[in-house]
Amino acid sequence: QAQLVESGGGRAQPGGSLLLTCTGSGKRLNPYTMRWYHQAPGKQREWVAEISGGMMPRYVDSVKGRFIISRDNPKNMVSLQMNNLKPEDTGVYFCQAELGANIYWGQGTQVTVSS
Repeated sequence: QAQLVESGGGRAQPGGSLLLTCTGSGKRLNPYTMRWYHQAPGKQREWVAEISGGMMPRYVDSVKGRFIISRDNPKNMVSLQMNNLKPEDTGVYFCQAELGANIYWGQGTQVTVSS
């Protein structure tokens, strides 16, 4: 079993930045595709960004040019640099590790974008 723990959430003003991190334990995450999901208040969880074991990033259109996903394999960690934040970015951000049928989730970290 892998355990994922997100951190770095908090409050930011529109246009501000936050750095989310997801640290894994229990398994080496090198071969896993790592993803970030966003769950806005009252809405379903939605995919935001992912980075494969081969370091290929992908983003939902709404965050392209604003968010950057990266991974640090020696530290068993994936990060999401969130820039130019918008109020609609508010919600809980979840980290996911996926390798075939093996899927693990973190507990989530709250992000609030408000002036």
